[in-house]
Amino acid sequence: MESDSGRRARIERETRETKVRVDLNIDGTGIANVQTGIGFLDHLLTTVARHGLFDLSIETIGDLAVDSHHTAEDTAIALGRAFDQALGDRRGIVRIAHAYAPLDEALALAVVDISGRGHAEIDAPLGVPMLGTLDADMVRHMLASFAIEARLTLHARVLAGVNAHHRAEALFKAFARALDAATRRDPRLGDIVPSTKGTLG
Repeated sequence: MESDSGRRARIERETRETKVRVDLNIDGTGIANVQTGIGFLDHLLTTVARHGLFDLSIETIGDLAVDSHHTAEDTAIALGRAFDQALGDRRGIVRIAHAYAPLDEALALAVVDISGRGHAEIDAPLGVPMLGTLDADMVRHMLASFAIEARLTLHARVLAGVNAHHRAEALFKAFARALDAATRRDPRLGDIVPSTKGTLG
């Protein structure tokens, strides 16, 4: 996970409910090693790495005997904190980007502003209670938790689709591609923070 840019982070978070370790390289090639104990969650997070071109290693041990909520939520919190740490003061980044992503009949849109302010508007009805062993509402809740901890604004919406798996995966693909585009360095900016305020803190 080495990179000349140095935009890397390791986050370790432990509570009575979960133990999470995240290693992130923003300037990666899409290498993913995700183990949360929830197959569909692993699938979604691997999708983020592959389509965002982030190198990502996640290991979560959670109270799955209860349900998927704490494991998914705490993983999203740790991942958001990793992005916040790796981005530092946000100098020279594009900052605002959007992406559409289709998956067969499904279509999703995500818009990201790495603003320094955590906020999320997620419209992602999936029409099923579970996706494998993942509570389907965690798709929405994870993205919101990530946005708050990463200190960015995220608008994400499922625009079309019938199959719940396709709708969720299209949403995470759009999210990954928008996040990749927003975190890229703009050579025209150099070390300038892309804000009229001079800070994205």
